[in-house]
Amino acid sequence: MGGDLAAEGKRRSAELTIDGGESPEKRMERLITESPVVIFSRRSCCMCHVMKRLLATVGVHPTVIELDEAEAETTAAAVTLPALFIGGAPVGGLEGLMALHLGGRLVPRLREVGALCSVACP
Repeated sequence: MGGDLAAEGKRRSAELTIDGGESPEKRMERLITESPVVIFSRRSCCMCHVMKRLLATVGVHPTVIELDEAEAETTAAAVTLPALFIGGAPVGGLEGLMALHLGGRLVPRLREVGALCSVACP
């Protein structure tokens, strides 16, 4: 009976895992679709820091995925860091973000995806 209880506990813990068996690509896709604003970043990257600061200045709190060097190298084939996604759509790096901002399209886009309130938030 004790063995059955231990086996049941293992089964339950496997069922409760969030990412159980999810490939890195699928996890990235899920994160991008679940959050209005996502940044894939490296801690040591000054462009990543500037991107996060600009978004914070306009009032956005993005989901930030900090990759270590090994993860960044394996991801680099698919994505150039920093990588920004707004509403599930790729914006690109800092250049893409700055183009949206300077063109006056950043704040409307952020409002459109629900990352900013149109009026004063409660």
